[in-house]
Formats: sequence, structure tokens, C-alpha cells
Amino acid sequence: MRPTLTPESRVLRALAHPERLAIVECLRHGSVCVCHLTVALSRPQVYISQQLAILRDAGVIEGRRNGAFVYYRLRDRSVLGIMDSAGSIAGRVRASSRSRLRRLEGCECPQCSAAAPTGRVMR
Repeated sequence: MRPTLTPESRVLRALAHPERLAIVECLRHGSVCVCHLTVALSRPQVYISQQLAILRDAGVIEGRRNGAFVYYRLRDRSVLGIMDSAGSIAGRVRASSRSRLRRLEGCECPQCSAAAPTGRVMR
């Protein structure tokens, strides 16, 4: 018989994957659309959506639709403390992820469209 996962174990299990950690890191500074994540992480949209579903089901992120685009954000920013603590235990110094939030060539969301000034940081 398989033990029932507690809410805490669901969160930790969701974070125990390098691509999902990268997604959470992309969300560190604000909401990001799915198309932005596909470009920033160089992964297919279907793969990103699968990872987002796992994070959403664990309660780590939440999404909102704005027209044709779905934007995700951290549901509770305390998850960043978990990530930073794990990095500290592993002896890693966190590099800035702000570059992932800048306008990305190839992303078609309104925040990255040609109308947005180059280098604009999304919030």
C-alpha cells in the first residue's frame, strides 16, 4: 500500500525536478506567460505545460488567462526560501535570473512583443 502524500511532500516532490526549479526561478520576479517559459527554457510548449500542471497541482503556482495567453505566478513566495535554502545546503550561490524575465526574441506575448522596449523587465 502506497502512503498518502502530505501537502508538504507534494510541494517538495514538485520542486524535486530541475526543469520545475527553473520554472520557479523564472517566476521569482513576477508573472510569466507559457510562451515566455518555452523560449527562456528552450523546451516545447507541451513539456512546459506538463511541468506547470505538476507545480499547479502541488499549490506552488497559479495561472490566469489574459486573452490567448496564460500567465503563471508563484502562489506563495515562501517557496523561494525553500529553493534558496536547498541551494545553500548544496553549496550553490544563486545567480540572478533577471535576464530570463527580459524581453525574449521568439516570445509572442504582449510583454515581449515588438511594442515592448528592449530590456524591459516584466513585473
